[in-house]
Amino acid sequence: MKKAKVYYTSMRAKPGDNLLQKLARLMNEAGFSTIDLEGKYTAIKLHFGEPGNLAFLRPNFAKVVADQVKKQGGKPFLTDCSTLYVGRRKDALEHMDAAYENGFSPFSTGCQIIIGDGLKGSDEILIPVKGGEFIKDAKIGRAVMDADVFISLNHFKGHEATGFGGALKNIGMGCGSRAGKMEMHNAGKPYVDTAKCVGCNICLGICAFDAIKITAGKAAIDESSCVGCGRCLAMCPKDAIRTKWDESNSVLNKKIAEYTLAVLEGRPHFHISLAMDISPNCDCRSENDMAIIPNVGMFASFDPVALDMACADMCNKMPVMPGSLLEEVASCDHKHDDHFDIIHPETSWIDCVNHSEKLGIGTKNYELIEVK
Repeated sequence: MKKAKVYYTSMRAKPGDNLLQKLARLMNEAGFSTIDLEGKYTAIKLHFGEPGNLAFLRPNFAKVVADQVKKQGGKPFLTDCSTLYVGRRKDALEHMDAAYENGFSPFSTGCQIIIGDGLKGSDEILIPVKGGEFIKDAKIGRAVMDADVFISLNHFKGHEATGFGGALKNIGMGCGSRAGKMEMHNAGKPYVDTAKCVGCNICLGICAFDAIKITAGKAAIDESSCVGCGRCLAMCPKDAIRTKWDESNSVLNKKIAEYTLAVLEGRPHFHISLAMDISPNCDCRSENDMAIIPNVGMFASFDPVALDMACADMCNKMPVMPGSLLEEVASCDHKHDDHFDIIHPETSWIDCVNHSEKLGIGTKNYELIEVK
């Protein structure tokens, strides 16, 4: 397969030329200006950050992307989908509150925020996955799929389940509805933490499959009837309904690839990765550890597979940040060549990249082009 072009610019900024200007220049050099956006609804998928975490991307970067879309006649909106875990982004109202708290608003970014899978994380569209080995129909947030053009803007960092979180993770996992995230993360169904359950019956009223029963004042889920939609997780006022997180990390990464294919296939898409404040874990955490390596730079490409590969290669060439988790775990192995693998050795990020390439999403072979 022909090498994909990945464009890169460093985090250096001289007087009169700031990082936001460099990002706009990077996008245009990478071909963003060639996309027909006139009158097109354009989804900008990013992570708004769990409150308490300070490693997420600043809203200033999102504004650059939104302004470029509007300059080309498009109709941009920022989007993400509800989380599977219990936190500040498990429904649309809390999610938007969290986004505003972290600085994302129509006033700071120049466009609206739409939570892709609706109020309770159940507004989804089933998208067939061509060639999927694990997923037959991906469950994608409706607003994400309603967009004419898709843009991913991601914070490249480590991740405790997938090795790192880059473009593919931002797209595949990020655009899944709650049921979609359940499908990717779990081999089984949710369960009830009986110590927290108060038998309030709310879950009974929202289960469309009669999979939940109350026995001796406690809820219980019949796995043979449960379809894994995840609505009960969002509605439980005591957070007593939990997910098992029991899928292998290798299969998880491959499922993410298949969800990514469902999101991208059949419409224009473009991808931006900012490798900065590279924390060891996901921005979904309500805290962030210090960066494991120095800031690397900003990357852009039409190919998300090549983009992730280029970011990983560049990150792995960087020195270890003194005092970081990476220095701590790498102290016993000074010859390691993969920062993300040594931090999370039970993960397998290359499986997502390889499976994405196999599905035809893109290629691992790339040409890195520096933009000054």
